[in-house]
Amino acid sequence: MEKPMESEAFTFSLRASILQWKQQGKRAVWIKLHIQLVNLVEPSVMEGFRYHHAEPDYLMLVNWISDSTDTIPENASHRVGIGAFIVNEKREVLVVQENNGKFKGKGVWKFPTGVVNEGEDICIAAIREVKEETGIDTEFVEILAFRQSHKSYFTKSDLFFVCMLRPLNFDIQKQDTEIKAAQWMPFNEYAAQPFVQKHDAFSSVAHVCLTKLETEYVGFSPIPRTTASGKTTHLYLNSRDLNKL
Repeated sequence: MEKPMESEAFTFSLRASILQWKQQGKRAVWIKLHIQLVNLVEPSVMEGFRYHHAEPDYLMLVNWISDSTDTIPENASHRVGIGAFIVNEKREVLVVQENNGKFKGKGVWKFPTGVVNEGEDICIAAIREVKEETGIDTEFVEILAFRQSHKSYFTKSDLFFVCMLRPLNFDIQKQDTEIKAAQWMPFNEYAAQPFVQKHDAFSSVAHVCLTKLETEYVGFSPIPRTTASGKTTHLYLNSRDLNKL
């Protein structure tokens, strides 16, 4: 709904509509209230609606009006993040220290990281985050590993992809707002940090990256594909071994 409406008129119309929808065998009703219609939130809740999710400009409410089991899907359950592993010809890895967050003031050097935006591909997000934080242009190579965790940001689960990228330039221009410092650090020095050694999630990632440098370890590369609806997407796969089949 977008047009303003008085609460009383809205309630009368909603009750009549729900009765009709039940007679038609409808099971679920969704109401999308734009932010200017905040006066209709309470009447909706009073008629049995509950919050489903919210965006900056609207609130989505839902009501299961059938006597059958409620099968309304939950709100989006995961946040997607990336960590960027970028190494130069000297076997130095691009690392940063952050001005904010849990690593602030701890002297920990870490890979550039960030969150994938809505509608953004993982490979594009990785390139963007590295550019924003360090000024380094990169080419996406592959996903080396990923992990899933739960009860993370706002109780949501979290998917984090460790991505390898190839640097296209080497002169660091750090972002002052988020990044305290950035540098090219010898990989062994990065991996030897007490923080990395202490936490197996970090030491395991370092081991994967080292394995990539020293062996023929192959991750998942993005292959453009088209969905049944005509949208362009990326299928991430081991393209090297697939081509051998």
